[in-house]
Amino acid sequence: MFKRTLCRLLAALMLCAVLPAARAVETSAAAAILVDADSGRVLYEKNADERMRIASTTKLLTALVALELGDLADVVTVSAAAANTEGSSMYLRAGEQLTLETLLYGLLLCSGNDAAVAVAEHISGSVSAFAEEMNAAARRLGMENSSFANPSGLDDPAHRSTARDMARLACAALENETLLRIASTKTATVGGRTMQNHNKLLGRVSGCVGLKTGYTKAAGRTLVSAFERGGRRLVAVTLRDGNDWADHAALCEYGYSAYPLSQEATRGEVLCSVPLVGGGEAPLLAAQSFSYPLAAGEVMEREINLFTPLYPPVRALRVVGEAVFTLNGAETGRVPLLCGRSILPREQNSETE
Repeated sequence: MFKRTLCRLLAALMLCAVLPAARAVETSAAAAILVDADSGRVLYEKNADERMRIASTTKLLTALVALELGDLADVVTVSAAAANTEGSSMYLRAGEQLTLETLLYGLLLCSGNDAAVAVAEHISGSVSAFAEEMNAAARRLGMENSSFANPSGLDDPAHRSTARDMARLACAALENETLLRIASTKTATVGGRTMQNHNKLLGRVSGCVGLKTGYTKAAGRTLVSAFERGGRRLVAVTLRDGNDWADHAALCEYGYSAYPLSQEATRGEVLCSVPLVGGGEAPLLAAQSFSYPLAAGEVMEREINLFTPLYPPVRALRVVGEAVFTLNGAETGRVPLLCGRSILPREQNSETE
């Protein structure tokens, strides 16, 4: 495809007011990351690529795989192996029959290891076969430094991930309405059981919508959190963090205060006008909205690219190019551009006479 840059624009994208510098944030975690979920921008990180034990935060991937391969109405018969699984439990009984949805509540609210095994056996026939599905899903999500050996997060030498990979998983979890609905529930009575969510941030930190707690003696405390305020979503991950509740609250406040959302394009907005071959010009509209978190003083650049030179006639709302946004030389996003109105040859000729 022939592409020609017709104009290079420095967008006036600095914050309208000079904001005071936000206080820097630090955590007690061995590894941590804070990510703007919609743009993918990393707002804070600490040893984010170190492979570590992740305990029950594993269950986010267990739930995603179960929702992909199973049906909420599936009836699951609990095996003796599932009922006798060690660690945190929703207290399943061998031979008991529950829906997959009930098990997912037990998985995400009670952090039931018994629920994790019951789900795995129902979906794949065995824990080992389900772990293969988990690893395949992790690869699809771009979790390049992760490996999963079981659906519960119980300690295993082959069971590792990183804060960055877990943030990728959390962003995927936010896109699953069912998982998010369950993970954000504080208390639920399902299948004859009343279950309390282990996540203390729900209701305590404004905008917290989950996602999953974890602990083993070897892993320490692990936590994956998500927050939504004003349509903007943040994801925080800490691994081996004895002060995780306070750290996640601090990360949340830091993310929203230090990196206010900057709206760089609004759907239907005229971003610029470009010349037509032979004379005249055409307005270009943003086909979709684009926003990106910026710290005080940061400036975004915008480049307008046309796919081909514009020869009339040009049909209104035809995709004719794209706006490419960059920050410090790195691309942050692209927005398709539409011709703002129909341009007829006769109109062009009259403009050039």
